[in-house]
Amino acid sequence: MRDGSPWVDLQRPPLRALVLRRALLGAPGPWTSLDVVASTGSTNDDLAARAATGSAGDGALLAADHQVAGRGRRERTWTAPPRSSLAVSLLVVPHDVPQARWSWLPLLVGVALVQALSPVTQVRVALKWPNDVLAAADDADRAGAGSRGGEGWRKVAGVLAQVVSTPHGPGVVVGVGLNVTQRADELAVPTATSLALARSATTDRDLLLRAALRSTGSWLQGWRAHAGDPVASGLGAAYRQACRTLGREVRVHLPGGTQLCGAATGVDDDGRMVVTPTDGGPARALAAGDVVHVR
Repeated sequence: MRDGSPWVDLQRPPLRALVLRRALLGAPGPWTSLDVVASTGSTNDDLAARAATGSAGDGALLAADHQVAGRGRRERTWTAPPRSSLAVSLLVVPHDVPQARWSWLPLLVGVALVQALSPVTQVRVALKWPNDVLAAADDADRAGAGSRGGEGWRKVAGVLAQVVSTPHGPGVVVGVGLNVTQRADELAVPTATSLALARSATTDRDLLLRAALRSTGSWLQGWRAHAGDPVASGLGAAYRQACRTLGREVRVHLPGGTQLCGAATGVDDDGRMVVTPTDGGPARALAAGDVVHVR
C-alpha cells in the first residue's frame, strides 16, 4: 500500500462520494449535488466561491476528508487530523423565506444534527445556544446529566453560517464540523470531545453524514414550506427541547468585550436567547454571544 493513500489508516477511511450521492441526491430530498474532496482549506469558503460563480446552486453539498483552515464563530480556527471528522457545507438559496428568518438556518442544522446523531450513535447529545452540539460523557451520566446541571458535557460539533452572493441573489452557506474519531490528544481544546471518546455505537463517517443530511434535508423542506416560520414549522419548539442552555445560569461574552450574567429563560421566535440578568435588570434578547454554562 503506497504512502499517502487514504486507505493507510483503516480506522479512518475516506468518504465514498458515489455511495453518498446515490443515497442523498434527488427526490424527495432537497440536495442537488454532492462533491467530496480529499483536502481543502475551508468547505465554507470553497462553496461560497462556487456559489458566486454559479457553479453551485441551491441544495449543493461539499464535504472534505481533511479541512486545514476551518473556522468557527468569531474566526476561531478548527482543524482535525485527516479523515477523523466530518467537514461538510451546504448551500441554501431560500427565496421562499423572508431574509429576516434566515438566522434560523444554523439553529435548524443544529436541531437536525441532534435528532440524527442521538439514535445512530446512542450518545446523549444536546444543543448549547446558538448551535454548538454537545455530547454527554460517562461522567455526565454519573453526575445526573438528565438534569440541566449535569457535568461532563463537551462540544462534539459546531455550525457556522454565512450569507453569500449567487447569480440569482443572496444565499446562505452553512458549514458543519463534527468530531468523529479524534483521540483526546488530537482535540484542540479540553472542552471538546469526539464521538469515539463519547463511546459512539458507530464512527462510520458515511453513515453519520447520510443521517445528518437526511435529517437536515427534512427540516429544511418543512421550514421552507412554512416560509421559515419557526412556529408553524415546529422548529422553534424542537430547538427549545434540544437546548441545554435553557434554564441554566449563564455567562455570555458579548461582542465588544462586555459580559452578561444571568438565567437563560427562553429562546424567542427570532432565535435570540433571552437572559434575565443576575443584577435584577430587564430581560435581554441576545442575537450573538459566546455562552458559558455556569455550574
